[in-house]
Amino acid sequence: MTGTVLRYSVAAAALLATGLAASANEKVTFGTNWLAQAEHGGYYQSVADGTYAACGLDVTIMQGGPQVSGRPLLLAGKIDFYMGGNMQQAFDAVAQNIPLRVVAADFQKEPQVVMSHPGEGLDTWEDLPKAEQYIIGDEGAQSFLLWMATEYGFDLGKRVPYTYNSAPFLANKKSIQQGYVTSEPFAIEKEGGFVPNQFLLADYGYSTYSTTIETMQDTIDKRPEVVKCFVEGSAKGWYNYLYGDNKAANDLIKKDNPDMSDDQLAFSLSQLKKFGIVDSGDAEKLGIGAMTDAHIQDFYDKMVKAKVLPEGIDIKKSYTLDFVNKGVGMDLKK
Repeated sequence: MTGTVLRYSVAAAALLATGLAASANEKVTFGTNWLAQAEHGGYYQSVADGTYAACGLDVTIMQGGPQVSGRPLLLAGKIDFYMGGNMQQAFDAVAQNIPLRVVAADFQKEPQVVMSHPGEGLDTWEDLPKAEQYIIGDEGAQSFLLWMATEYGFDLGKRVPYTYNSAPFLANKKSIQQGYVTSEPFAIEKEGGFVPNQFLLADYGYSTYSTTIETMQDTIDKRPEVVKCFVEGSAKGWYNYLYGDNKAANDLIKKDNPDMSDDQLAFSLSQLKKFGIVDSGDAEKLGIGAMTDAHIQDFYDKMVKAKVLPEGIDIKKSYTLDFVNKGVGMDLKK
């Protein structure tokens, strides 16, 4: 009887210790830049499987959306980390003397594509400038379209606004349209009944990192262990989401975004893998989240040449390599 009581006491003490450890985990909030989707899968994975908790964090994911502006919340100290779109925003922050830093780049390639109708004389990248219309949103017209014009001779006068409605593209077979490789091609196939040609801008030299993790310099200075845990936990989450059992993560994504379908999640994941969005380039040797000075400098130089950004920005102030390039999580790749 005494032995039984002792065993129960030891078990109870272990459970209590576990509970205390969990309750002691530091609460942090990560703001994403859009509604929950597979493109956020690595972060949801690390919440679902306890990876963040294992290194001491209690992470809440605050999903973005059309009515949510996450970066101002980061600047105001209301959230701890924010999902940046690409490096351009970080460069802009330096130009405005905002002490924001990119601490990891979880996408080696931006998922931006240009799509065309197959069999209409627009089947290669070199064909695309001769399209009748370039259906490009305002943000794209002020960034990657300027680069396309500078590097490849696209005619800025052919641009018409993209309103996130694919009807104009479907109606004009001689047009091209922007999209995310994980999203718009799926919609075109559903609505138009065909698979569009997809040209990933990253594969033609648009060299920005994407889906970055941003935080404030003050957080890096005062809570470096929190930054380390979040960056490394996110890298592990992406390996597990890409190559492991991601059902629990997808369940959390659908809970946050009930409009997300299993078909869309599966398509997005397959595209992330097919196009090497997360695990390619620098990440293949240095681990997911990797960044290098040379890669970032290359993108900045291209943006200056295209007159997207001014010369003279001290881009070294926009990021730090202190928390990446350590190969964390590479052992999880199946």
